[in-house]
Amino acid sequence: MISPQDDERKREIFRTLRNLDLNLLTIFEAVYVHKGIVNAAKILNLTPSAISQSIQKLRLIFPDPLFIRKGQGVTPTAYATHLHEYISQGLESILGALDFHGSHNKQRTITIATSPSVGAQVIPLLYSAIQKANPHLLIRNVAITDTETQLSQFQTDLVVDGSTYTSRTIGSHLLFSDRLVMVCREGHPCSQSSVSLEQLQEHEQALITLQNDSVNEIRKRLNHLFPNLQVAFSSYNMVTIAAMISSCDLIGIMPARLFEMFKESWRLREIDTSLFSDDRLDTTLHYNKLSLRDPMMQSVIETVQRAFPAKGR
Repeated sequence: MISPQDDERKREIFRTLRNLDLNLLTIFEAVYVHKGIVNAAKILNLTPSAISQSIQKLRLIFPDPLFIRKGQGVTPTAYATHLHEYISQGLESILGALDFHGSHNKQRTITIATSPSVGAQVIPLLYSAIQKANPHLLIRNVAITDTETQLSQFQTDLVVDGSTYTSRTIGSHLLFSDRLVMVCREGHPCSQSSVSLEQLQEHEQALITLQNDSVNEIRKRLNHLFPNLQVAFSSYNMVTIAAMISSCDLIGIMPARLFEMFKESWRLREIDTSLFSDDRLDTTLHYNKLSLRDPMMQSVIETVQRAFPAKGR
């Protein structure tokens, strides 16, 4: 919790900043670094008179002359040296955050939104590809709440899910399509041999409840194949689905990539059935097209597209 003293101190800082022309700090740094008013004027494309007036304004703010004339230049006071240590760090941080030219030696955080199960599949691959292209980038994985809102309001840089969006502001690239497998626990009656549709109908199922196009199509197909389908358990998290299937007689459907990740730790087995042999689950990268104006984001998106050379849409 913020104490009343801290709150008042922050208000005082903001009041001070409001009355301080931050351009003066840039001029201070130029005079300090280049050791003279004339040199600073050349660097900033200002007149020496304008630089002198700015230094005079700073002397009214700070209780110190800041610079003392010495020969053709000036020398900073001890107080000015103290100021320089903090001001230089602040200006460097601001320039790093703005990163006008998308410099590859600047540290920056890229936010990627996924569901837990999609994140487990794609984030390690995305991280590896992005780090090879730009090792200074930091990656932050967050949850998907509302893809179109998150992208349109720049709450996240990238979204990876299985949906399709018609908004003109959203660009997409298909990362991969995965086949679907029906799974059960080790030792389940359906794990022994080829299983018929009638045998599958005897068992309750576990379903994932993500609201995206691919999952909704799978649910429709299931309702068609199993008109009397009994869904005993559903979850938004495929890891939870896998854990449930491993501990009881539920059967379920999951992408083959996830099955390969889970089968040993959860002792899952693929059910021998051709019911879903033609079905695929898409995983797609989405981004705000305005992000392409940012050289750094354009580089990241192109890096991801090269790492997953599927047909974009």
